[in-house]
Amino acid sequence: MSEVQRAVSSEGPRVGGPPPGVGGPPPGVGGPPPGVGGGHNPMAGTSSGFEGREELLGQAVALAIRTLKDSVPYQHEMNDALVKMHLTALQFAKDKGLVKELVEHDIKTMQPMLARMKGIIEKTGEKEIALIGMFDRTACLYQLCLDLKVEKGRREFTFPFTMVLNISRRIGQFDMTSEEVHELWMKPRLHGYAACVGVKIDVSDIGPDGKVVVKLVD
Repeated sequence: MSEVQRAVSSEGPRVGGPPPGVGGPPPGVGGPPPGVGGGHNPMAGTSSGFEGREELLGQAVALAIRTLKDSVPYQHEMNDALVKMHLTALQFAKDKGLVKELVEHDIKTMQPMLARMKGIIEKTGEKEIALIGMFDRTACLYQLCLDLKVEKGRREFTFPFTMVLNISRRIGQFDMTSEEVHELWMKPRLHGYAACVGVKIDVSDIGPDGKVVVKLVD
């Protein structure tokens, strides 16, 4: 054993431990991570909002993964089934010359919610409630328009039917363009909802970036 090895392995008072003058950690420093071994747990008392619904949450996450993994014959999105159901109904109505009646029926089915919104708007004078009810609190719309952007008096989203229309026209499933669907279906429905709750809105055309903007009109 060399002199260096003997010095390192010796059990003298100056071998091992912290350097001279350095003590242990100050109070509260070191020890197990929070919540481990009796340590303070900063998450104690918090709630995820899914207590008792963990199985439902797991099913939803599994469905999202399964849907987004489906890339044949095209990359599916979370609104895929909803998009196709809208288009199937609209294509049938177009073929039968019943688009106007379909829009009117859709607005009629929304009357319970629209009447409630109208009452709140009349009571409060707050027109923003119309956009909140039509967009933010309506799963049929925010599940359809996945990138909905919310601003006071304004909502913006990517027109949701374009991708499926482009693909399905090639195989003869639907024959409509995005602009046609917007004029026949999206615009009249939104204007109809607004009229029922007593407000006026402007619904833009589909922009070059695929966006649609809906604004309250004074």
